[in-house]
Amino acid sequence: MLPLFMTIVIDAYVAHTVKTNNQRPEKKALHTDSLEMTQHTTLKMTVSYTLEVANARFAGFTKLLFRWKGSIYKLLYKEFLIFCFLYSLFSVIYRCVLSEVQQELFERAARHCNKFAKLIPMSFVLGFYISTAFQRWWGQYTSFPLPDNLMMVVSGNVHGVDEHGRMMRRTLMRYANLSSVLILRSISTRVRKRFRTLEDIVEAGFMTEEELKALNHLNSDFNKYWMPLTWFTNLASRAREEGRVKDDIALRLLMDELNNYRAKCSMLFHYDWISIPLVYTQVVTIAVYSFFTFCLIGRQFVRPERADDLKVHVDLYVPVFTLLEFFFYVGWLKVGELIINPFGEDDDDFETNQLIDRNIQVSMLAVDDMHRNLPPLQKDKYWTDKGPSRSFTAARSIFMGSTYDMRVTDEDMEEVMEENWRFPVSVWPPAAQKQKKSRGTKRLCYCRRKHTSDETTCDREAEIIDMIPNKTHSPEQHEDTTQTQCVLDLEQCDEVQTTERRDVIIT
Repeated sequence: MLPLFMTIVIDAYVAHTVKTNNQRPEKKALHTDSLEMTQHTTLKMTVSYTLEVANARFAGFTKLLFRWKGSIYKLLYKEFLIFCFLYSLFSVIYRCVLSEVQQELFERAARHCNKFAKLIPMSFVLGFYISTAFQRWWGQYTSFPLPDNLMMVVSGNVHGVDEHGRMMRRTLMRYANLSSVLILRSISTRVRKRFRTLEDIVEAGFMTEEELKALNHLNSDFNKYWMPLTWFTNLASRAREEGRVKDDIALRLLMDELNNYRAKCSMLFHYDWISIPLVYTQVVTIAVYSFFTFCLIGRQFVRPERADDLKVHVDLYVPVFTLLEFFFYVGWLKVGELIINPFGEDDDDFETNQLIDRNIQVSMLAVDDMHRNLPPLQKDKYWTDKGPSRSFTAARSIFMGSTYDMRVTDEDMEEVMEENWRFPVSVWPPAAQKQKKSRGTKRLCYCRRKHTSDETTCDREAEIIDMIPNKTHSPEQHEDTTQTQCVLDLEQCDEVQTTERRDVIIT
């Protein structure tokens, strides 16, 4: 099993190395011009396999186990081979080099290491660390500055189809993209290799020579990624003075979207600045590697005649379950190493260069080519119809709510109405009232007696209910008369009283 696995890993690595060497000239050409999208090279952001698992099927994830790029094999094979080599070395020394007395001492050491290595809380330490690293990884992805909202606001609120208006909109979006390039150049190794100096940014077209001089002239020891955003605000204010931004509300909308964009740039910078505490990373790393260092001795198979104390009666030579344990735990640690900083050059790291190219391209298209560019208005296909045809979904049932097909019996409704008898105003639908009356239930009405406190005609149930409906009467009635409310049988109420209180149902 082990030689076969090692053969597969080595063959895959050799094939990947050959493929990488063949693609190096194309990747080198990518860094020549940032604004020109390469048309012959397909860039992939991380390793996507969403289409392959679109449908759940038998052994659906199995096909993913044979991929090399972005796989755990690529991250782990070096440590795995070193562990196998060291384990084999200790095994050979134990079996072929040590004397009887030395073998006995080795067996005692193995028993001691195997006993106390189990005290290391591997699952707890690794689980919490990976959970924290994953939340941090996802937070960095959601903090990536995308100009989509900002470019829509600029296109819709900075008016003017003349050359000056075009220049103003394009410059606004160029400032926003320049800010993201400066911040990504500070945190991403890929972007740093692409723009080694500020002159490379000028050559790429994100910044002019005059803007570079202004950036260098500003005396500040801190990162100046915010400076193009300040230029953005100044230019937006000038557009408001020139009337290209119609009112202060539109200017406020521009400023709000710009602040959201700036907040994401700032958040990326702080993610790069404030890492997971180093002590925690050290604890996790020491725990994992020390555990498997002890396993090199503690998990050795001793000879069966000496294995009574160790409770091992089979000499397997190859520690299959120990290798699986190494694969799981060290692989778990490698996941943390991969996602703790997604702005590197690993297979699953963010393709920041592709995002930079995408952002500048769609920004210029939105505020220039697409500005005031509308297709002619026409009546749509469903102008006279109620909606699109449901030929595809005709055989499917439409979801109307989980209780849409629920059937409520009379007993269920009576129980619910009895539980809610204290409501001062009836909120039950007329159908429920009719069902209540049609069952021959005792029908009651309100009777009002002026200037009297006689309650002898009210039964005990009526006296309890009588406290609530008093609040439904108008203030004028309370001013004119002093009333005592009773609930009586319908036969005891005259026609006027019954008609007046017919809309109130009391159970």
